[in-house]
Amino acid sequence: MSSTKTEESTLPAPESSPERRHNLRFPFTATVEAIEKKSGTKVTGRTSDLSLGGCYVDTLSPFPIGTDAMLRIQKGSETFEAQVKVIFSSVGMGMGLVFVSAQPKRFKIFQKWLLELSGQGVPGEYSQEASETAPQDNSQTLKNAVLSDLIMTLMQKNVLSKDEGKDLLRKLFR
Repeated sequence: MSSTKTEESTLPAPESSPERRHNLRFPFTATVEAIEKKSGTKVTGRTSDLSLGGCYVDTLSPFPIGTDAMLRIQKGSETFEAQVKVIFSSVGMGMGLVFVSAQPKRFKIFQKWLLELSGQGVPGEYSQEASETAPQDNSQTLKNAVLSDLIMTLMQKNVLSKDEGKDLLRKLFR
């Protein structure tokens, strides 16, 4: 009786291109200005999508991958500013940016946009009337911004699922 030994293939299995995005993206169009930190070079364009982790900017002259910049997104009368890093760049097309940091006041605008885009509505504290008439508790606002940032970081690192993160954000801003 002969025994046949089957050898495992040493060829690598075909790989599919893994999805690099870790956050749910929403279509979002707004005016953008990005300023490269070292040289002060300014690029303008428009966003095509927005997520918890970053955005895509349509621009003919994107910065190279790895560039650190300051981003300003203008939508109507609201402006969001953040420190960003270029993680994808295609000349003549645009660049993918990851958010690095933002000040709490500006971060609230970003949160409002994401809540609107996700269909979750806008919490009462975001309404223009409420912000004009109600006294602001800066310590609570800062705490909420820090907690929101923590929740989003945990979502980006896949410690929290998108649904868990959305639930926590909703509860935080009730």
